[in-house]
Amino acid sequence: MIDENAAVSELAESPIRLVVLDDDLGRNRLTVFLRVLLAIPHLVWLSLWGIAVSVAAFVLWLAVLIEGRAPRNVHDFVAAYVRYATHVGAYVFLAANPFPGFRGSSGYPVDVEIDPPARQSRWSGLFRLLLAVPAMLVAAWLGAGLAWAPLGGWFVFLVALAGGGVAGTAAFLVWFAALVRGRAPRGLRDLIAYALGYSAQASGYALLLTGQYPSSDPVYAEPYAELPEHPVRVVVGDETRRARLTVLFRALLAIPHLVWLTLWGIAVFFAALAAWLSALVAGRVPRPLHRFLSAYLRYSLHVYAFVTLVGRRFPGFTGRAGSHGIELELPEPERQRRWTVLLRLLLAIPALFVANVLGNMVFVVAFLGWWYALVRGRMPEGLRNLGVACLRYNAQTYAYLLLVTGEYPYAAPVLRGRPEPEAPPLPLLLYTR
Repeated sequence: MIDENAAVSELAESPIRLVVLDDDLGRNRLTVFLRVLLAIPHLVWLSLWGIAVSVAAFVLWLAVLIEGRAPRNVHDFVAAYVRYATHVGAYVFLAANPFPGFRGSSGYPVDVEIDPPARQSRWSGLFRLLLAVPAMLVAAWLGAGLAWAPLGGWFVFLVALAGGGVAGTAAFLVWFAALVRGRAPRGLRDLIAYALGYSAQASGYALLLTGQYPSSDPVYAEPYAELPEHPVRVVVGDETRRARLTVLFRALLAIPHLVWLTLWGIAVFFAALAAWLSALVAGRVPRPLHRFLSAYLRYSLHVYAFVTLVGRRFPGFTGRAGSHGIELELPEPERQRRWTVLLRLLLAIPALFVANVLGNMVFVVAFLGWWYALVRGRMPEGLRNLGVACLRYNAQTYAYLLLVTGEYPYAAPVLRGRPEPEAPPLPLLLYTR
């Protein structure tokens, strides 16, 4: 189960926090078109600053080993670099519109708050680069790692910019959308911001700004991300404990399911074709076809949750609703606009791009979770929740493609919507006779 109180507490205690100011999502088409060229001065300055940060990080490493705490002036210098790299990343990946300053000062629309120096474990400081490897792997696939320049991060950035990471793929789609509509899609903006926030956490840990390990939990995106109502939802009723024996043999245990999923997929191809023709004529998918396709989507989610360690339970073979700890809720048959049905495969292409990189992200989660679960007997909650968010987007994408719903998938990684502000207490009224 997702513990909301623990999530709020964890968010409040994070020493490195992404802050996204209110944004009307408007983007200037000319600056969008020339965005990478306009960013060149920042990328050059980021490289030069990164060289100095490499030396400063070594000083921080020695200070943590000797005194258990980073010197304030060196800490602030590296923190300004991480903040500046986040500003540049937000500008390059179209999560923000204004041209950033060159000093890493606070106040940019996508900003980072970093706490003052605190005591750190000398042992974790000694092995910091080694301990940071799993976080670097997650940051690399999220693909917003401009702050990694002192640690060879230009490779991460180039891969992201080429569309090899989550942020790069999302920015590629935002670029087209902003050129056409002059606006960034909210879900994709929130997804890029989440990637930037995790990169800031991971780089801050690797550069010894903090001793707290970065968390990939989407709860960190809740203060700025929206989660609108969607007919395709994932409900988490599972715990994070994992049996080490089933973790060790998880891939072997999944073989029967993968075979059955492949065979079922062949039938789904013809069912989807029949559903498409029916929806074109009647504007609605017949209930028996809808039920068959829905069961396949539920079963797919159960299987992939099990294979990737996002889920604990061994799934059944029928895709029965309510039979798994990571459950997919799907709508009843609904009327759909015929022109969107006619062009459904074409309309789904952008979502399929995002689903592909998020699907690969789940297997990064599975790889890291496998090692962790073998040692600790549980799945890290942050990784599990990131995996759930990725699987949910994939389920929404294929539900849209298979005409189970006409609602387009939404890319924000959060599992809950933005917390509602608490209502002020009612005044105490005293009545006298």
